[in-house]
Amino acid sequence: MSDTRLILIRHGESRATVEKFFGGSRTCTGLTDKGRGQAELLRDRLMRGHDVQASALYSSKHSRAIETAQIIAPGLGSLSVSADAAWGEHDPGPQIDGMAYEDFVSQFGQPRFDGEPHDVVFPGGETIAVFHDRIMEALRHTVINNAGNSVVVVCHAGVIDAVLRNTLHMHQTGKFELRTTNTSLTELLHVQGSKWRLLRYNDAAHLAGFEIS
Repeated sequence: MSDTRLILIRHGESRATVEKFFGGSRTCTGLTDKGRGQAELLRDRLMRGHDVQASALYSSKHSRAIETAQIIAPGLGSLSVSADAAWGEHDPGPQIDGMAYEDFVSQFGQPRFDGEPHDVVFPGGETIAVFHDRIMEALRHTVINNAGNSVVVVCHAGVIDAVLRNTLHMHQTGKFELRTTNTSLTELLHVQGSKWRLLRYNDAAHLAGFEIS
């Protein structure tokens, strides 16, 4: 059986980022105009170059990811979008979801993502360890359900961070930082068992000359 190829795409710029609030699955308000422009550039690249051939297109259930996936779908042969909550960003929990960043800091201090994986980052939300476990379970299911094929998943910077840290057998927190660009492509090949090959990270060539974030 041929290897399974996974292409992770970070969503376009979100309103939550610009408006500085925690836009979890409950409160995400989708893309900014700039974010839609980024996704359109990626769609056009995919339609021109055909450097991504996929048999399935997934997204998280966050509005910003679904919107991005719908925009790029014509560049992937107009695949239907399968929304899967398991691919969602680190869940801040119902108490924090939708809270302004400055209000969070005033109540709880700066959120720390480089401490122990089991530390509480968001009161009532996922720890980093729980988040990573969820993402790796989503990855396992996706590989099993699409064995030998190429799959595109439109997701989030934290999700891509979690996938890379775990598939490359690195520390779950600290030691290094990843800064994944909106609508960039990260591609991995599942070789066997827990063995993966990283083919590219943060490929945002389609944004050349366009202000990126």
